[in-house]
Amino acid sequence: MPYESLAEFLEELEAEGDLARVRTEVDPILEVSEITDRISKAHGPALLFEKVRGSRYPLAINVLGSERRMAKALGVKDLDEMAQRIAEIVKPEVPEGFLDKLKMVPVLARLGSIPPKIVRSGSCQEVVQTGDQVDLTELPIIQCWPQDAGRFITFGQVFTRNPQTGDRNVGMYRQQLLSRNTTAMHWHPHHDGCQHFLLHQKAGTRMPLAISLGGDPIYPYMATAPLPPGTDECLFAGFLRGRPVQLVKCKTIDLEVPASADFIIEGYIDPKEPLVTEGPFGDHTGFYSLADQFPVFHVTALTHRSNPIYPTTIVGKPPQEDCYMGKATERLFLPLVKLFIPEVVDYDLPWFGVFHNFAFVAIRKRYPQQARKVMSAIWGLGQMMFSKIIVVVDEHVNVHNYQEVLFHVGANVHPGRDVVFCQGPTDLLDHAAPVPCVGHKMGIDATRKFPEEGHPREWPDEMLMSQEIIDMVSKRWWAYSIGKDPGPVGKGLHPKV
Repeated sequence: MPYESLAEFLEELEAEGDLARVRTEVDPILEVSEITDRISKAHGPALLFEKVRGSRYPLAINVLGSERRMAKALGVKDLDEMAQRIAEIVKPEVPEGFLDKLKMVPVLARLGSIPPKIVRSGSCQEVVQTGDQVDLTELPIIQCWPQDAGRFITFGQVFTRNPQTGDRNVGMYRQQLLSRNTTAMHWHPHHDGCQHFLLHQKAGTRMPLAISLGGDPIYPYMATAPLPPGTDECLFAGFLRGRPVQLVKCKTIDLEVPASADFIIEGYIDPKEPLVTEGPFGDHTGFYSLADQFPVFHVTALTHRSNPIYPTTIVGKPPQEDCYMGKATERLFLPLVKLFIPEVVDYDLPWFGVFHNFAFVAIRKRYPQQARKVMSAIWGLGQMMFSKIIVVVDEHVNVHNYQEVLFHVGANVHPGRDVVFCQGPTDLLDHAAPVPCVGHKMGIDATRKFPEEGHPREWPDEMLMSQEIIDMVSKRWWAYSIGKDPGPVGKGLHPKV
């Protein structure tokens, strides 16, 4: 079920004991961040700060900061349930009989009901401030880390439109607060929002832009999903929800935004204006991203609910809230990865790799050099192109058990033969790359080797217990009287490390 507001989602979390209210006044400068960092590292609850110094609005943070809360925001019990729904769409079973065709009806019905819907009014515009009434400093905007250049809006969904095609894009880009009605807009060259800006710059036209905060918790996730260019994130959110996202027209610019949002910040960017210095900012890499030049966002209106909640987040060394959003993307997009690279069985983007540094991939290997083929395919697949180190293992290896992956790296890799280097695009935040956005990648083939791959010696079989014995021992475990069954470990079923 869609959530009509952020408050509704938080109320459910509180009823389930998964929300902590902080009634003591807190400082938005660093104090909120330090409290949240401790809670995130302890895998704690969502937080609602009721009194933030300098603001009359409550602040919510760590709302999606667990796998359970992330799945709840998506409306499922676990992330694999949503992945299965996506798999039914991207690679449906061809119906053979009448009953099979009937089973397809709910799937097709979901597809037919998901386009966003324009409505006349929305709760996001219960209060409207324009012109001199706008004062962003009244919001509980936080400073996350000591060397940050100032206070940043970190959890807003940025709505832009391609001036040539009219396609909507929703991204999540941070904004540094510059004054009561201006921010710096931070985005990377590969972001669609930046590409829209460059098109406006080329045409010499003002760029309308809106930032949505709060509302249905599906909104921040849809803004981070790595969809192909030109794909409407609101359409994707409608599919995830099974109901159209309702949009309302902005008051001062020609864009539509979520009607159920808590806050909407409307404005424009003038490409003719000089860029301004934005940053540094403590980023999800665990290091500060350095100061650079970005455009100025001029605010023309601030609208909000009558009783809004300001959502924000911090990023840094994992685990943080963004780790669970990244894990959702990993699970939900597995069916699409399999669609383009059919031999992929599973993959894991470990937290310690902060999204782009590591990718562990299990494949069904059937021919020589197939692992290298998979590496090349991944480096050509959307934002997976930023994967700095790819490790490929055989299908029986549990890629979610990092000890097991490293065991096979150590056992199966001959460094002079099985390590591949190439050059390509990197994430702008990769400070190790000597040139921004350009650097080297490494692929590690940890699969069983064929003779054609330069291994003439006989390859030994790996020690794995037979499934028959595994099942028998599992059924008889109670009879051994040696405590709780820790589970089988012989076929990649180790617990995640």
